[in-house]
Amino acid sequence: MREAVFRIDTYLRGDEAYHFARKELSSQRPALRHRHDYYELFLIERGAANHWINGTEERLVAGDMVFIRPDDCHALQAEDGIGCRILNVMFLPGTADHLAARYGSELAERFFWFAGELPMVLHLTGAQMERAINTAQQLGGSRRTLARIEHFLLAIMTHVLDEVATIERSAPRWLIAACQAAQQPEVFREGAAGFVAAAGRGHEHVCRQARRHLGVSPTVFVNRIRIQHAAMLLSATGRPLADVAGDCGIENLSYFHKLFREHYGTTPGAYRERRQRDPIQSGTVTETSV
Repeated sequence: MREAVFRIDTYLRGDEAYHFARKELSSQRPALRHRHDYYELFLIERGAANHWINGTEERLVAGDMVFIRPDDCHALQAEDGIGCRILNVMFLPGTADHLAARYGSELAERFFWFAGELPMVLHLTGAQMERAINTAQQLGGSRRTLARIEHFLLAIMTHVLDEVATIERSAPRWLIAACQAAQQPEVFREGAAGFVAAAGRGHEHVCRQARRHLGVSPTVFVNRIRIQHAAMLLSATGRPLADVAGDCGIENLSYFHKLFREHYGTTPGAYRERRQRDPIQSGTVTETSV
């Protein structure tokens, strides 16, 4: 397979800061692998694809999000008989440099700054997958300005991906699978026990590997997901706090308040009030005469 260099100025007008595409991949074997002078983020929205990347061939499936760096050399092909649709975002190196300089302590060694031989790949399911698609589609319909691409990238890396982004690529596949399973209500409602069951390994072994690759215990990892789920319910519904806690698998309301305050720095009630406040209905309108 021959190699080429793709340049971002062939995709952008002078006033544009990024390129967005939603496209069906061809099932024909690509004639070229390519490097580029830009960063690229793509998400397999539907189907599956063969990905030739840095001398390795891997299979990508719906939900896989890939953070391509300029020096990565790759090519994509839709899997025959299945097809593949991707959401693709390409942006200028200066944008990545700015984010790394400003938020390096949070983004270091992850996403586009992952130092491994292969680029970082995260697998999204359920609500995360839905948020990623919606966020990308909003970007596609926006003016292609620097502010919008920076907002998109920060939203993806700090909000959409949530806890899945903390998983090291070198982690055991069973641990990665357990982290992905923990995003589902039927698993996180069971707490650490649900995580261990999804891992299919002994409790002590799972705890050791979680601390090694995630930096936290299964209990802390799952509680973060539970509280993020609670925050979503508090923002979108009027359900009683006890119901919200129960939907997260937390029966003790005092414990729920403690976890929520640790994560968001405020009480569940105050969080809901701030997120649901209508500035027109709750604000004061002062009439003035001209």
